[in-house]
Amino acid sequence: MKLFGYSVVSSLCALIMGILLVVWPEAAVIYLVITVGVLFLLPGLYGILAYFSSRGNVFPVVALGSALLGIWLIVMPGFFVSILMYVLGALLVFGGVSQLMGFISARKLAGSVPGIFYVISVLLLLAGILILVNPFEAAKVPFIVLGVSSIVYGLTDLFRIIRYRQKKEAGITDVEVIDERREG
Repeated sequence: MKLFGYSVVSSLCALIMGILLVVWPEAAVIYLVITVGVLFLLPGLYGILAYFSSRGNVFPVVALGSALLGIWLIVMPGFFVSILMYVLGALLVFGGVSQLMGFISARKLAGSVPGIFYVISVLLLLAGILILVNPFEAAKVPFIVLGVSSIVYGLTDLFRIIRYRQKKEAGITDVEVIDERREG
């Protein structure tokens, strides 16, 4: 019975998390950056505190930098999301253009390049342009996909739990154990 309760709670939590990610993906992006900020801040503070408690010779510049970066990420997460998305968009644009130029050169040398390679390169280029035009919308897409996946998981798991419970209450089992003993 405890396992049944845990499974229901787990499925409901996945369902709620999925709904929240789909409804507020921009908040998920921001909270992810804040979490990364905390992960930079904690070891930085630890390094600084360790320096002062041990009276070490060399000031921990890396720890100070880590702590400051962590504070900056926590205080200004939107700034970092936009920068990251612009960098990603630029990389995709350059990658798409580079691939197109490479395939055009290959076609001149080899005579033929399958069309799908051009299509993929153009899609990379378009994805990069789309990210550069609207970086915050592009940052939300992975969280929406994660949210939809979590909703599907939660619903299918609840369905499985309810279906299993109904079979168990009806006395139906999927596997029947038969005890065969040989008489010797």
